[in-house]
Amino acid sequence: MANKSSDLKMPKVKTLERHPVLRLIASVLIPVVRLLFKVRPIGLEKLPKTGPYILVGNHVTNVDALAVAYFVYVYCKRAPHFLAKESLFRVPLLGRILTAAGQIPVYRSGKRNDAQMAAANAYLNSGHSIAIFPEGTLTRDPNFWPMRGKTGAVRLALDTGVPIYPIGQWGSEKVMPQYGAKFRPGFWKPVDILVGDEIDLSRFRKNQLTPPELYEATEIVMKEITKLVAQLRQEEPPAKLWDPVSAGQPVTGNFKKANHK
Repeated sequence: MANKSSDLKMPKVKTLERHPVLRLIASVLIPVVRLLFKVRPIGLEKLPKTGPYILVGNHVTNVDALAVAYFVYVYCKRAPHFLAKESLFRVPLLGRILTAAGQIPVYRSGKRNDAQMAAANAYLNSGHSIAIFPEGTLTRDPNFWPMRGKTGAVRLALDTGVPIYPIGQWGSEKVMPQYGAKFRPGFWKPVDILVGDEIDLSRFRKNQLTPPELYEATEIVMKEITKLVAQLRQEEPPAKLWDPVSAGQPVTGNFKKANHK
């Protein structure tokens, strides 16, 4: 039986998407982000100006969430809502700020995320947008290409019927290395975010989707993200998505530190 005392509080959906508390938090974070790096949006016109949608992107460093949140708030004029790892919400002050800003904690310890999915559904049903890194953690690909994704984003899109849009982002690795201590901020350093067309999941929008179909739909999503990253990098991506399980890597946590134990 789940230990209810350890369950994290879910955020409440506000009638006003960019509500006063979020505006206050943004007023503090926006100048900080602008000092750390320069977000450059491409293809912004592809995203709906109103109504619900799911934004899915690649995950290279811990700076990515700040870059995407800035992109959503400043350029899309929307409220950024993320599904984020639970450990962040257990940091006393940070956890309260994240919850107040409408972020959703996700368990990684084997606990069910029913309440989390319900919270994400509530935001989408209220016309908000949700941002998800489908890989579930920083990519394990040796060259930072997107790796195999998890099915949560696809299941959310199919359950709610909302559109899903891919973004490729590149540049954060020059600001903060993966799990590294050599933080290299600079307001002139670009982090490019390229928006792709809506991903067509129409053939998967049916009742009782099988696990193989869910994985197929997720792979389609990850390949669309990879195409965008390839455009930004101006390089040819790997033919196959990196699979950390096949490579014998842990699927959560600092895999580089684990490899050196």
